[in-house]
Amino acid sequence: MEGATPPSGTAGDANLPILIIGSGSTGLALAQGLRKAGIACTVFEKNDSHHRERDWNMGLHWGAPVLKSLIPEEWWRRIQSVQVDPHVPTKEQDTLNWLRGDTGETMAAFTFGPFYRLRRSKLRDLLSQGLNIEYDKHLESISYAQDHQAVTAHFADGTAATGSMLVGADGARSSTRQVLLGPDMGAINRIPYAATFVQQKFTKEQALYLRKFHPLFLACAHPSNNFAFFGMHDAADPDDPSSWTFFFYISWKSSLEEQEATKDWTDAQRLAQQKELAKAFCDPWKSAYEWTPDDASVWYLGLTDWDPGRPGHRWDNYHGLVTMVGDAVHPMTYQRGQGLNHSVTDAGKLRDALIKIEEGGDRQRLVSGFEDEMIQRGGLEVRDGTANTMLLHDWEKVKQSPLFTKGMKKSET
Repeated sequence: MEGATPPSGTAGDANLPILIIGSGSTGLALAQGLRKAGIACTVFEKNDSHHRERDWNMGLHWGAPVLKSLIPEEWWRRIQSVQVDPHVPTKEQDTLNWLRGDTGETMAAFTFGPFYRLRRSKLRDLLSQGLNIEYDKHLESISYAQDHQAVTAHFADGTAATGSMLVGADGARSSTRQVLLGPDMGAINRIPYAATFVQQKFTKEQALYLRKFHPLFLACAHPSNNFAFFGMHDAADPDDPSSWTFFFYISWKSSLEEQEATKDWTDAQRLAQQKELAKAFCDPWKSAYEWTPDDASVWYLGLTDWDPGRPGHRWDNYHGLVTMVGDAVHPMTYQRGQGLNHSVTDAGKLRDALIKIEEGGDRQRLVSGFEDEMIQRGGLEVRDGTANTMLLHDWEKVKQSPLFTKGMKKSET
């Protein structure tokens, strides 16, 4: 059983750092919040470099005040530079138009704000500054001091690190979660939906045409029971539309059997499938796929979730020595743009709990209380997110989806 190995850390070790597993947006935001509070921490990343993973973009809206509280004030003034188009000022209120996928008619319009569309790589660059980050560190096991005052992370390269607490922030396929709950209970849950993502540049004329539908992003549901997204990913040079990169996909209901049967498909096969689906769509999707070269790089993703509120999913936090945040504990589907908002909220609430622990508060009570709230809030959003995905891919029930009934607002517990 994990945790049975005697640790190297004991209560005699003074000023042990918080160990954060994972250098995604959540782990880095937490680390910055601790740094701001004067609490030592070290971040461990399984990849061997900072930008090895794919890049995508994320919506930040109701979680923005929490992220602002975690970072230096002058950094928040740079948040505009982290957006997919830093040259389009963030509006206090913006409108997301949700289209009917075959005709282009507006089905609904959601007004909310301020809304930030952030590039993941740029956000990570901002949040990585000034931190102690160790790369090529894949978590294999965790052990705990007998006096409940220290925790040790053991990595695949044979090294170990001891801290006052360990926080798993290592994403949807979290190694921390599997260490704490075992490979079965801790495994990601696959659901019968899939998408293939395209990031593509176009000619000046094509780019200007595609962008006229919305400067940042659009979504649509199609009577064929498919859902689609189209948006800006990178507009570094506002005067050169041919340099802009767009990000788009069509998602569809895909059985686990189909996912398994097509797991070895090439990029060309994935793109050909998307192009065939796009023929029935309105613009900008139809033209964007027609104009995308057949040999373009794409990436495919079978959708997943993991509900922390399910029976058997509550982990032992070993007297408050170990916990999880973000996608490690509530990975959710992405069609309603809630993931980053919940993840930075986790980071803010755990930061608050750790400050109280530093001030002498009871660690087990504070960590368990933090987890109770996160599991309730995040678990509800996981369930809402999966229900939303199912309903968005069922034309007869689209208007019952949380995206339609709640817009981008947080699910209320």
